Amino acid sequence: MLDSLKGDKVLWGIIALLAIFSFLPIFSSSTNLVYVVGKGTPWGYFFKHFIILSIGFLLMFSIHKIPFKYFKGISILMLPIVILLLIHTLSQGTIISGANASRWIKIPIVGISFQTSTLASIVLMVYSAKYLSKLQTLNFDLKNSLLHFWLPVFVIVLLILPSNLSTAFLLFGNVLMLAFIASYPLKYLISIIILGFISLLIFISLARTYPEIFPNRIDTWINRIENFKTGKSSDGNYQLSRAKTAIVSGKLLGLGAGKSRMKNFLPQSSSDFIYAIIVEEFGLIGGVALILLYILLLYRIVVISYRTKSSFGKLTVIGLGIPVVTQAFVNIGVALEVIPVTGQNLPMISSGGTSAWVTCIAMGIILSVSSKIESDNDLSTENNNPLNVLSEIY
Repeated sequence: MLDSLKGDKVLWGIIALLAIFSFLPIFSSSTNLVYVVGKGTPWGYFFKHFIILSIGFLLMFSIHKIPFKYFKGISILMLPIVILLLIHTLSQGTIISGANASRWIKIPIVGISFQTSTLASIVLMVYSAKYLSKLQTLNFDLKNSLLHFWLPVFVIVLLILPSNLSTAFLLFGNVLMLAFIASYPLKYLISIIILGFISLLIFISLARTYPEIFPNRIDTWINRIENFKTGKSSDGNYQLSRAKTAIVSGKLLGLGAGKSRMKNFLPQSSSDFIYAIIVEEFGLIGGVALILLYILLLYRIVVISYRTKSSFGKLTVIGLGIPVVTQAFVNIGVALEVIPVTGQNLPMISSGGTSAWVTCIAMGIILSVSSKIESDNDLSTENNNPLNVLSEIY
């Protein structure tokens, strides 16, 4: 069975460790879900998480068997599809506390909710890698770049922005990072950043002027930033205060698996603030160990990118791998009150099907790239074999 797993074995191991460990905090924090939702059992949420990860690993296994060069064409085909999905998602007009919360669409046949922005992010990053990989071989054309590259970027980011500022901000930042690594002309890159800032100001102005047309989360954004700066809010920073209490309670060794007390008072204990529950139950040692695991994940991503000969492969690995690690540290930073509250899950740990599946898809593509490295090395070894050289001579 191990022979059928191609690609970087260390990366496979890291993903498996994260997935196996996730069952402990998910099972523990599910008692809060049972209490809030009022139905189900901890074991029910445990098996739901098992099914989600099983589907995720099946996706990852299937995708890593596909030669990564085919993802160029797949990203082009998927780009208009995800734009249409984002438009449909935004048009639903889901309002929570006066703010636009249209992030999910429901698949009618299976009744599963799907967060379209996560799928759009991965498609856009692969598409960006495809376009930027040609910068080294083609003469730079600003007009072509604006039309074929930055236009799709701005369309997707602006469609995500009204309901999810943090995802839109991270996605735009990741594209800029990838463009910088691909040696996109710096003077034009600065112009794009200024254009992005102007676009954000225009959206805020329109949303303020026409609140009935643009149900927005601007007040929520401002409140979160103010809460972060002052440490005060109308609700007493309920989630952050409970998260900090959980972290302090964990001390060095933690209270033990399943013995968290704050999980019963922290609303997002199984998703946005699951790191606080992990530290409470496994202590500082467990929290640091998890951070080191994500750092090791980042290291393997850099190694795979460095060893890949194809420019598209290098940029794809960076464009898909770095955002996963960034999302992890954003989630951890929120729990530690290093950055303002956002809605980012902890990859492969938090509950939720969409996030886990998209992370598995991203890892599957990265493993596809690394498996190409293995096949090239095997071919090189075979070609250097003296017996093969002699057979070709004769």
